[in-house]
Amino acid sequence: MQVIKPKKYFEGEFSLPGDKSITHRAVMLNACANGEAVIENALTGEDCLSTAACMRELGATVRVDGNKIYVKGVSRFESGKRLNCGNSGTTIRLLTGLVAGKGIRAELYGDDSLSTRPMKRVSEPLALLGANVCTTDGKAPLFVSPATLVGREISLQISSAQVKSAILLAGLGADGITRVIEPIKSRDHTERMLQAMGAKLRVDGNAVEIERSELHAIDVSVPSDISSAAYFMALGALKGKTLCKNVGVNPTRTGILTAFDKLGVNYSLLNRHVSGGEEIADILVEQSKLQAIELGGEIIPALIDELPLIALLCAFANGESRIYGAKELRVKESDRIKTTAELINRIGGDCLETDDGFIIVGKPSLKGGRVNSYLDHRIAMTAAVGLIASKDGGEIENAECCAISFPDFFEKLAL
Repeated sequence: MQVIKPKKYFEGEFSLPGDKSITHRAVMLNACANGEAVIENALTGEDCLSTAACMRELGATVRVDGNKIYVKGVSRFESGKRLNCGNSGTTIRLLTGLVAGKGIRAELYGDDSLSTRPMKRVSEPLALLGANVCTTDGKAPLFVSPATLVGREISLQISSAQVKSAILLAGLGADGITRVIEPIKSRDHTERMLQAMGAKLRVDGNAVEIERSELHAIDVSVPSDISSAAYFMALGALKGKTLCKNVGVNPTRTGILTAFDKLGVNYSLLNRHVSGGEEIADILVEQSKLQAIELGGEIIPALIDELPLIALLCAFANGESRIYGAKELRVKESDRIKTTAELINRIGGDCLETDDGFIIVGKPSLKGGRVNSYLDHRIAMTAAVGLIASKDGGEIENAECCAISFPDFFEKLAL
C-alpha cells in the first residue's frame, strides 16, 4: 500500500529513466546483430530486464550494469528455449516476430497478467508470411516452430507499433519484400533503429518495406521516456512547475503535447537536439488553467500510453471532455478504459466509461481516496498524480507494479 499526501505546490527538475520502447529494441536488435554495443541510460525496469533475459537465453551476451546494458550479438539463436517474457507485451510480441524469422523452435510465455492478453493479433499476420506460430486459445504461451517465410504486403486494420514491429522483425528473415501498411502511422522506433543498424528498410508514409538483412551492432544513448516524463509534466500543469531533462520527442510519441495544446497547458521545449536519429528536448511545464477537450482519431496511437493520465487531467479541466477511438486501451496490462474510469471516480471525479474511451466532466478539485492499480503501472502512476493534486490525498493498492517501467517513481515524487 502506497500512501500519497497532497501537495499545494509541486516543483522540480527531473532526470528520468530511459525510454522503455527504445531500450527494448536496442537490446533485442543488438542481440541478433554482428558486433558489440553499449546501451546507455537504458531503462532497467522489469519489462526491459525480461527482454534482456530472453536474449541471453537465446545465446546473446547481455550484461546489465546500473543504467548501462552491454550486448554482444549472436549470429544464430539457440533453439528449443522457453522464453519468460514476464509482464511485457512488447517483449512477447516483438520477440515472436523475430524468432519466427530465425528458423528455430521456441516457447514464449509470461506472468498471469500477460497470459490474459490477445496474441492472435501477432500470430495471424505472421502466418500470412508463412510463420508457424500457435497460441493457447488466442493467448500466451506462444509456440514458434521453424518455417520458411516469404514476404508479402500486410494491411493492418488497427495501427499498432508492436504488431508492425513483429512483422518487420520477421521480415528480416523472409524471402522477398515484406510490406506493412497501417491506417495511421504508429510509433517508429523500430524502423529508425533498423535503418541505423543497416537493414534494407524503406518508409513511405504509413507503409514500411523490409528485406532480408544482416544487422550491425550500434551503441545507443536512450533518451528519457516521454511516457515517464508525462506524470511530472502533468504535476507541473496541475500544481506548479517542472522541468524534465533530455526527453525523447520523436514525432510519433508526442501526442501528449498535442493533448496539452488542446487542454491549454503552458509548456516549452528547450535545448532541442538530435541523437541517434531520435529528437530530444527539455520540457518545461508550468501551472495552467485547463479546459475541456475532444480527443480522438489519428492522434490516438501517438499517445495511447498517456491516455489514462490525459483523462485524469480532463477531470480537473473546465467543462465536459470526450476521448474516443481508444479501444486499444481495453487490451493493455489492465482494461485501461475500465480501470481509468474507476480511478477517477474513486478520487471524486466524474468519468463515464464508453466502449472506446471516456466522457469526463471536470471539477475544480477532487477529494482523493483509496484506489487499486490492478497491477497496471500506468494506472498506479496516474493515481499518484491525481492524489498529489487532490484535496486529501489517499492510498494506492498494489503500487509496487510501477517497477515495471519506473523503479524509483515514488522516490522522485518525494523531491
